[in-house]
Amino acid sequence: MTKQKKSKAVAAAKKKAKWAESSGKLSCLDAAAAVLKSSGKPMKCKEMIEAMAKGKLWTSDAPTPHATLSSAILREMKTKGAEARFKKVGRGAFSLKG
Repeated sequence: MTKQKKSKAVAAAKKKAKWAESSGKLSCLDAAAAVLKSSGKPMKCKEMIEAMAKGKLWTSDAPTPHATLSSAILREMKTKGAEARFKKVGRGAFSLKG
């Protein structure tokens, strides 16, 4: 990725984060973290999606939101490393670090 593309990507990410904060809506990952924190136990992605919908934290019309959530969690773990909020505790199951 070129330097210019990186700066555009960073600016877009900051704009998206700022919009999410101002609109009061949670992202899928933020909602998953909230669900895991409230449950206090590891959960599979399908369980997290159901809990997020039940608690009206986040919803999706996509056919496989659990797969999207799983990919997003794994991507956060890979990119943030030790700073990631999640840890994998089993096949398709995640918990919060700490």
